Amino acid sequence: RQSRSLSVARCCSLRLQLPLARMKLLKSQRVLAVPEGVEVSLKARKITVKGPRGTLTRDFTHIPHVDMVYDKENNQIVCTMFFSTRKRLSSLRTITSHMSNCFDGVTKGFRYKMRAVYAHFPVNLNIGSKGEKIEIRNFLGEKRTRTCVMAEGVKIKRDEAVKDGLVLEGNDIDNVSKSAALIHMSCLVKKKDIRKFLDGFYVSEKGVIEE
Repeated sequence: RQSRSLSVARCCSLRLQLPLARMKLLKSQRVLAVPEGVEVSLKARKITVKGPRGTLTRDFTHIPHVDMVYDKENNQIVCTMFFSTRKRLSSLRTITSHMSNCFDGVTKGFRYKMRAVYAHFPVNLNIGSKGEKIEIRNFLGEKRTRTCVMAEGVKIKRDEAVKDGLVLEGNDIDNVSKSAALIHMSCLVKKKDIRKFLDGFYVSEKGVIEE
């Protein structure tokens, strides 16, 4: 009896030491409809989207085990994964979100609105003639001029409705958001309590251009 109980205990300990098997889904699929007036070229996980506002490209070759097919009859893109874990399946939604942003960019465009916040020293803004850069002066009374060059395809202008407001527009949501982040990061408060010194530039509104 004692030897039998020892063998049972050893079997239980071996079961606990074995790694648990992760469940894999046989097939996962996401379908994204292509809007009217948009031309799509898909080859080897590289997609090119052409619309009335311009052309955007995305490269998904770094994401493994994804089958991307452009169904011309139904005018939709089908993304499929086989035998993938939950962690890898999350990239499937990421791919469709990137392509959906491309469709919105070439048809509507993206707009980010920012506002300048200051308590004492008013900020002086100077925007280039083509809207390709912005110069920020007198931030916290500093004499240094901060120059932010916009990313490719992004234009910046003043917001006529709001004082000390900025409007950034472009087709690529990545470039528009990066340009807004560049302005925000150029005016960070250093060596002071940021709970008290709230000066800087902040994104107040973002979305597609609706006119």
